[in-house]
Amino acid sequence: MTPKERWLAAIHMQPVDRLPFWPKLNGSYPRAQAAPFRDMTLEAIHAWIGSDQHVGVGQCLKEARRHTAVETRQDGDRQTVAFRAGEAETCRELSWDVDSQSWHPIRFPAETRDDIALLTEVYNDVSVELDAEALEQCRTRCREIGETALTTGGIGESPLMHWVEWIAGVENAHYLLADCRDEVEGLFDAMHRVLVDRARLLAEHHPADLLYMVENTSTTLISPAQFRQYCGHHLRQYADIVTGADRHIGLHMCGHLKVLLPDLAELPVRAFEAFTSPTLGDTTLLDGRSQCPDTCLVGGTNAMLWTRGADEIIARIERDLEPLPHHRGLVITSAGVMPPLASPETIKAVCDWVKAYPARVN
Repeated sequence: MTPKERWLAAIHMQPVDRLPFWPKLNGSYPRAQAAPFRDMTLEAIHAWIGSDQHVGVGQCLKEARRHTAVETRQDGDRQTVAFRAGEAETCRELSWDVDSQSWHPIRFPAETRDDIALLTEVYNDVSVELDAEALEQCRTRCREIGETALTTGGIGESPLMHWVEWIAGVENAHYLLADCRDEVEGLFDAMHRVLVDRARLLAEHHPADLLYMVENTSTTLISPAQFRQYCGHHLRQYADIVTGADRHIGLHMCGHLKVLLPDLAELPVRAFEAFTSPTLGDTTLLDGRSQCPDTCLVGGTNAMLWTRGADEIIARIERDLEPLPHHRGLVITSAGVMPPLASPETIKAVCDWVKAYPARVN
């Protein structure tokens, strides 16, 4: 099988020639490695390891507004996203972290009831449109990748999780939801309308093999009751749109999921990506397969495990694979982003073992 064929078979719970393996490397990884890897591209490192790659191919949508504005400006390692409606303004501020090569929020735009009203106006004002030039770039990228990887695109993040992570911050999100429930739920309705429009356009036009909701779901951030009240029915609507267009949808969920597995099993999605084992997560592969027998599990390890030697990592994966009723619908990955402490040599040793593992797929 090609890497794409192997991924697609796993997503469809079909037999594979061997278990797929994908270490999730990002821009922080090469810079932390010794030569020659520090000077190699991620694609070259994946090729050296022998990964079954999973590649995002970009966005093809744009937003238009008539009465409001969202503007981003950057000054060195600080980025400000300003949300404006009339004379009112609120901002998200982010700081660039060199080691992780990523932006982290240090100030959130929703701090008061007035901020919620402003943000609701901003979301109500937006219309989502297809970007023809960006769409052609996505198509070109898919053609370039061919059979060498599974291609992916992102729809967005459901309202509650986006509220917690990017709009209000973990603590204030819950305070405001308790104190200003009607206003926050009105904002959720506006956010949901935009995501529905995004899902429809992407399901119709985006060329990727798999579309994701990038949820980062975890019961360390929201309660099971909140997931059921907000996230569950929102995710079902996005999934129904995508599957109704005969396309595939997955959920990126990298946190504690164990008590949510019965709820997640009811969603018409093909895969749970970043399925993280204890002790960073709280879901083993057996937990996932027992509760969600028809969903592909992409993960099975955790970042702390990848700071150990290859023999210990392999032994843990083997122990977790052994009790499963079968090995269809599995992609072994680092779950979250691979920690830079895991050397390329260690990753390759595990990759070689996974490729040789006698998976039970019939």
